[in-house]
Amino acid sequence: MLQEFVIRVESNEPVRQLLESAIQNELKTIQHGINRTRERLAAFEKQFSMSTEEFLRRFTKDDLGETLDFIDWYGETKMLALLNEQKRALEGAQVA
Repeated sequence: MLQEFVIRVESNEPVRQLLESAIQNELKTIQHGINRTRERLAAFEKQFSMSTEEFLRRFTKDDLGETLDFIDWYGETKMLALLNEQKRALEGAQVA
């Protein structure tokens, strides 16, 4: 769903450049977060010798219990989903 936001300013071009730059900087920050989260997921996969997909399947079926590591691992999967959602939202943003 396309949403439009209106910002009223006296001089359009400096604000436009500022907004475009802010969006690009936020995308870089989000991508960095995605990369770090993927690294943490890979570390859990290595530590427990299972993929994140298998972990989620087993964790949600209550096959694994609730250790701190498993809760952290689950939290990282939620963080990755959130970061990817934010990235998709900003990648589609246009400053007109």
